[in-house]
Amino acid sequence: MPQPSTHILEGINLSCIRDDRILFENLSFSLTAGQTLLLEGKNGSGKTSLLRILCGFREADEGQILWCGEAVEDSQYHADMAYVGHLDGVKKELTVLENLKVSLALGTQGTYSIQQALVRVQLSGYDDALVQTLSAGQKRRLSLARLLITHNILWILDEPFTSLDKQGIILIETLMTEHCANGGMIVLTSHHDIVLPDVSLQRIQLS
Repeated sequence: MPQPSTHILEGINLSCIRDDRILFENLSFSLTAGQTLLLEGKNGSGKTSLLRILCGFREADEGQILWCGEAVEDSQYHADMAYVGHLDGVKKELTVLENLKVSLALGTQGTYSIQQALVRVQLSGYDDALVQTLSAGQKRRLSLARLLITHNILWILDEPFTSLDKQGIILIETLMTEHCANGGMIVLTSHHDIVLPDVSLQRIQLS
């Protein structure tokens, strides 16, 4: 897990236009170690579009994103960031273990080993299971295990509670709380009313 740091994520006067419609404009925020930013709003309000901008999947129509005071393209931002989208982002034709080995090969080793992460997300014993045989909730748990095995300060999560039962929701809230307690930061969207004790939670309402 990341250690306490002086990392800071800033969005400055961000604007996003889609199909000639302004989703948001002049949007600014600042996020530091240990904090979580929750994006709220109805479907189509621009929540996922803002996440895509933060991930570098598309550019903002106006504004700038800074990481530790530098433009993200001139910093270590993408090496420090991990994204879990609305879809699970796992290869269905590979096994659970093979998926995690691929993720680890593309990142830097985190605090959790693969086996420790599988235990943590309650997938112990599923190493050789093909992902296509897993339930929707198990696939979501696998996508969360990817966060645990790599060292990333910033987690960007799009509806992370999708397909999870009550126990799974409690699990991810616990993982998020631990991540922030260890100096990490999170930006997420969620229709679920999240509970993160002792975490500084900011909210942005998009309309």
